Amino acid sequence: MPVFLVSAGQAGATSPAAITGSVVQEIAECLAGLVYVNAVQKGAPAIMGPFCFVSDLRTGAMSGGSPEQALLSAAAAQVVQFYDLTAGVPSGMTDSKTPDVQSGYEKAYNHALVGNAGANLLYESAGMVASLLGFSMEQLIIDNDIIGAIQRTIRGIDVSDEALSLDAIRETCIGGPNHFLGSEQTLARMQTEYLYPIVGDRTSPKEWEEKGRPSILDKAARKLETILGSHYPTHVPKHIDEQIRAAFPVHLPRNMMESA
Repeated sequence: MPVFLVSAGQAGATSPAAITGSVVQEIAECLAGLVYVNAVQKGAPAIMGPFCFVSDLRTGAMSGGSPEQALLSAAAAQVVQFYDLTAGVPSGMTDSKTPDVQSGYEKAYNHALVGNAGANLLYESAGMVASLLGFSMEQLIIDNDIIGAIQRTIRGIDVSDEALSLDAIRETCIGGPNHFLGSEQTLARMQTEYLYPIVGDRTSPKEWEEKGRPSILDKAARKLETILGSHYPTHVPKHIDEQIRAAFPVHLPRNMMESA
C-alpha cells in the first residue's frame, strides 16, 4: 500500500499567495515526506500529493472551483512528472452548493486543465460541492459525464494512416454516396472514437420540448433512483461478507445488498 504524501497548503493563507510560491512550498513538503518515508523503509512505495488549495483573498474562504485551483493542481502535477514520480492532485471541487451551471463550468475547466497536465490520479473528482463541504449524489451522476468527456480529450486523436481516412474520403466523394453517415469506417469507429453522455442532453429543441424540457438535474435524479433501486454490489462474495460481519458491527443487512 503506497504512502500518500499530502501537503494541503492554502494559497494566501497557509502557503504563499503567489501561485508559483505556493507550488514551491507544496512540492518541497511532499519531497520532505518522501525522504522521511525512505528513511523509515528504503524504496517504500509512495504517491506525491501536493494538494495546493486556494483562498478567496476577499474572505479567506477556500475556493475549490477557481481557475487558480486548476493552475495550481496542473502545475503541481507537471512538477511531479518532471521528477518522474507519481502525482495525485485534487480537481473537480466546485464552489457551488448544488449541481448547477456554476458547478458544471468549474468542474469542467478544472478537470480539463489538470487531467491534460498529466496528473496520474485526481482526487475529490466526483460528487463534491461547496468546496468539499458538501456532497451530492446527483452531482456524482453528472460528474460521471464530465469525467468521461475529459478522459476522452486526454486520450487524444488517432493519427494512424487508417485514421487519416484518405481511402474513405476517395471512396465516398468519388464513388458516392457523398456522405459518411453509413460508411464502414463510421460504423467501425462509432463506439471507439466517440463518447456519448449518459445524462447530458443532445436531443433537438423539438424533442426536448416534447419530453417536458427535462434539466440535467432531473435526469441525474432519475438515473440515481434507477441505480439505487436496481444495482447491488457483487464485489464482496458472501463468505467474505460473513467474515467481515463476524469481525465488525455492520449495520447494513445482507438482504439489502441483494435483489429481491
